Amino acid sequence: MQLARIEQLLVGKAVPYTRPGTHSAIAKQAVAGPVPLGPEGLEGDEQGDRKVHGGVDKALHHYPYEHYRQWIERLGPSALLACPGAFGENISTLGLGEADLCLGDVLRCGEALLEVAQTRQPCWKLNDRFGIPDMALQVQQSGMTGWYYRVLEPGCLEAGRMLVLEHRPHPRWPLTRVLEVLYRRPLDQAALHELSELPLVPSWRKLVERRLGQRSVEDWNKRLYGIDTQG
Repeated sequence: MQLARIEQLLVGKAVPYTRPGTHSAIAKQAVAGPVPLGPEGLEGDEQGDRKVHGGVDKALHHYPYEHYRQWIERLGPSALLACPGAFGENISTLGLGEADLCLGDVLRCGEALLEVAQTRQPCWKLNDRFGIPDMALQVQQSGMTGWYYRVLEPGCLEAGRMLVLEHRPHPRWPLTRVLEVLYRRPLDQAALHELSELPLVPSWRKLVERRLGQRSVEDWNKRLYGIDTQG
């Protein structure tokens, strides 16, 4: 089943960022022509902090372009929102959102085979990029987070190519439901137990097991604001 066409493919280089000692490649730029895709992402794409970005479980970030209109309605006109790349995405499409994909979906794009590995957990770098102190929290609460792919088979991606659904092993878990459990019902034990039965990425496995075991929610301040309240 055809899902959407890649409208733009984007990459970025890691450069010094807003806070001392930090780097980011969140400012992505559109690229033309076929771009080789390997296990950790597109050729020419970088991440500023490899501890929390990039890697095989976050090889590609996909962000729906129709979300931009909603952000403009919320925030007002912004040069950042004039074209794709504001949210650090690698893939920009129209007509494919969090409600249309499930965790674990397998998508084909030419030779490349992609797996929906996780939704984005927004971080403080969005606050600084937009100049809005709670932008990361707004993204989290809105459900307009985008998602990450794992690369099952390498190949080349290119604007204009179609994303085709090949396999949906977990139809009960659209990404909207994942986001609902993660952020709006974070201690729903029944939902967490069901989520724990899925093939989660290691960081999510740890998060779910901790919530089940401790019946408490992890501190979001470091991720959302760059504030370490544990130190």
